[in-house]
Amino acid sequence: MNGDTMTNEPADPPTASSRPTHFGRLETHLRQKRDEGRKLLVPYITAGYPTHDWTVLVEGLATAGADAIEIGIPFSDPVMDGPTIQESSTLALGDGITPEGAFARLSQAPTIPVPLVAMTYYNICYRMGHRRFANALNTAGICAAILPDLPLEELQPWSRAADAADVETVLLAAPTAPDERLPAIVGQSRGFVYGVGLVGITGERQELAASATEMARRLKQVTDMPVLVGVGVSNPEQAAEVVQVADGVIVGSAVIRKILDSGSIEPAIEFVSSLRAALDEQ
Repeated sequence: MNGDTMTNEPADPPTASSRPTHFGRLETHLRQKRDEGRKLLVPYITAGYPTHDWTVLVEGLATAGADAIEIGIPFSDPVMDGPTIQESSTLALGDGITPEGAFARLSQAPTIPVPLVAMTYYNICYRMGHRRFANALNTAGICAAILPDLPLEELQPWSRAADAADVETVLLAAPTAPDERLPAIVGQSRGFVYGVGLVGITGERQELAASATEMARRLKQVTDMPVLVGVGVSNPEQAAEVVQVADGVIVGSAVIRKILDSGSIEPAIEFVSSLRAALDEQ
């Protein structure tokens, strides 16, 4: 175990006033796009899936109109992920993907013209050590991280290491969060704030949950940072509905489903192009 996972310093209480006066690469990029009138699109992919094409997929999604790309680092106990993303993660793990292997592949890939955001679970960060994990993300060209199982009250040791490595920590706000908790969440979030569209795990839904736009509305009332909504956004029509309130959308399971069903990355790239077209009409 790396010693930098532990600290004797007490965690500072999270407050809204801790928002920085300058922004990192991801937040600067998203703010600029939003202020130009663009609705933001962040598709999700699983590192290591498909085995040989996943970095090509990252390039393809950037070309298709993604404003940033969320890259899931597979973990054996993905508590937030539904069956579609779990299946892709299981396949990637079976083919031998590791966090270090994913970072190495990304560092060797051509430069991606949009920011990359890692999504994984705190166990991976803890086992590697906060500083080592943050520096590995930076070296791989990843400028932000989402750790959905790391509580706000325990954030500080990781967020300090992330800030030092120029890695922005994106926090999630769930529909069950009381109004008085939201300022603390957005105060500690960097890059954007992730509004969780519904109570439950990721996955495709036939209809958009009413909580998706309500979550966006609640967050927009307490912050001017980009507000993106994910979990349960499954098609262009739902994406267009969400951005009537939110600044953008995160779409994961529906992207992965296109690859699982076809065995090819091309339908996923075409799907993201259709999402971009729907958002551009708003």
